[in-house]
Amino acid sequence: MIFIGERINGSFKDIGQAIKERAKEPVQDWAKKQAERGARYLDVNMGAASRNPEDSVWLLQTVQETVPTPISIDSTNLEVIKSSLKATDGRPVLINSTTAEEKKLEKFVSLAAEYNTSLMGVAMDERGSPPDADRRVENGARIFAAATEGGLSPEQIFLDPILMPLKFMQNQAKSVLESIEQYTMFSDPPPHISVGLSNLGSKASEKKLINRIFLVMAIAKGLDAAICDVMDEDLLNAVATAELILDKEIYSDSYLKVFWSQQTL
Repeated sequence: MIFIGERINGSFKDIGQAIKERAKEPVQDWAKKQAERGARYLDVNMGAASRNPEDSVWLLQTVQETVPTPISIDSTNLEVIKSSLKATDGRPVLINSTTAEEKKLEKFVSLAAEYNTSLMGVAMDERGSPPDADRRVENGARIFAAATEGGLSPEQIFLDPILMPLKFMQNQAKSVLESIEQYTMFSDPPPHISVGLSNLGSKASEKKLINRIFLVMAIAKGLDAAICDVMDEDLLNAVATAELILDKEIYSDSYLKVFWSQQTL
């Protein structure tokens, strides 16, 4: 499972304030904690705190000087992505994210190919968020085709079928599960499939339980990545157990101990 740490995001009060004040300590603290929990990528997202590419570069460089973990540059602003890519230090990078909109998709694929990065594609288009599995699969296929034609391998492609808050759009979670299964059929090996897990439990009283159960169900359908709270021990234990049940790991009574020994730095 590819865990993408969600916490370096300007939408969180402490990180938003850190961006405004150029205060490194909160950013470095979360970079260290998430890396120590086994995050394969650290998502770096200014959120609503700033739209200035220079702030994104500062945030990226603060993370890079703290831990060696690969970076997910999270922005829909092409100029922010470009500035951040120029500031990377050679470690693996994931551009997060493009949509299936033709003009945007072409530019983001070109950047990913130029810098030899991975690329996250979110399955929405000019019409907005997809209402059903069919639209999610259609948009995912469009992103996958453009990325492969642009020179990216399936290993470099992450597809996100878009999770909606269960509390307000209950029927959408089932469509996402159906889409994940379809995405696994796009190629052999298939592209990576990821979700922004915390979106699902947003505003729900049992958000951690909802996120945990969905993630296990999604892994069974073929999900292999998630932007999530890597500090949630129960969530990671659920992933370890799901992968064991799916015969992805060898059983032992100490499988959780083995899992955590592999996660921590």
